[in-house]
Amino acid sequence: MLTNKLNIPSLFWPSMLAVALALTACSDNSTSSDSDSKTTTTDNSAAQQSSNNEEGARNKGADSMEEESALLEPKSVEQERIDTLSNYRWILSKASDSKNQPVSALNEIKEQVTLNFNQQGNNSLNYSVGCNIMSANFQLRGDTLSTEDSMSTKMSCGELDAAENLLNQLIQGDSQLKLIINENSDELPTLTQVTNEGSTLTWRGKLTAQAKYNSKGETIFWGVAADSKPCQDNQSQLCLQVKPVSYDDSGIKTSTGDYVEFAGTIDGYEHDGKHNEVLRLQRYKTNHDTVLVDNIDSNYAYVLDTVIEKEVVN
Repeated sequence: MLTNKLNIPSLFWPSMLAVALALTACSDNSTSSDSDSKTTTTDNSAAQQSSNNEEGARNKGADSMEEESALLEPKSVEQERIDTLSNYRWILSKASDSKNQPVSALNEIKEQVTLNFNQQGNNSLNYSVGCNIMSANFQLRGDTLSTEDSMSTKMSCGELDAAENLLNQLIQGDSQLKLIINENSDELPTLTQVTNEGSTLTWRGKLTAQAKYNSKGETIFWGVAADSKPCQDNQSQLCLQVKPVSYDDSGIKTSTGDYVEFAGTIDGYEHDGKHNEVLRLQRYKTNHDTVLVDNIDSNYAYVLDTVIEKEVVN
């Protein structure tokens, strides 16, 4: 059998070996270069991400510091005064004109002439003579109170129309305030308001329930019967007969509960014994019992918001 063999002269082997080694080296260098490139790219990406994270942390920290700084920033004298004024419900004590003569239209109904300072959203005033609620935005600069155009509910007030128009006229524009609070006395705070045309309104302050109980009230509705009954635990004391009333979001009455006795008090409410009434109340959590029986949540104080229904009982 004949076998064909490829005969390569031995002198060519060193050259071919060198070429092979060179090709291998080139391949290794290319792989190393690609690997280095990928590593460099990955390192750069990680470094960029780290830089972004650090910058984000710095920005977040700066924002947090700004917020804390704003919270710690001391209030202006005007803002502190507004805070104080809003802690009270102001009731008219007397009114006089620019010649220091009594303003009878307001003085005759002074117990129902009220003024309130509110800080929800824009600073605003609410004031009333016992019929419509009038409101106006205000600014306080030093002792100068400035109000803008007022808005009002639109009920017809009969004999109170003249007093309402007068009060609205006096409150509008600029007026000068003087607040006197004697913290070492039980005397009620006094707010004197001199209007831009020289009339003087003197108000006495009653601490609001929210300021008194240092909490936000919860709105509830109670039906109150005209007849009171002797309390079960103390026959010498008369207890109100109250029942829970519920309304839906449209103001439609949805349910009423059963009457139970209530031996506590409702701040601002006077029971006349002649009407069945539905009251809108603000309920405030307290740290002590406020009623004498356990069938009503006793760790609450109850404050009249308004009477929304009244029915004469024959």
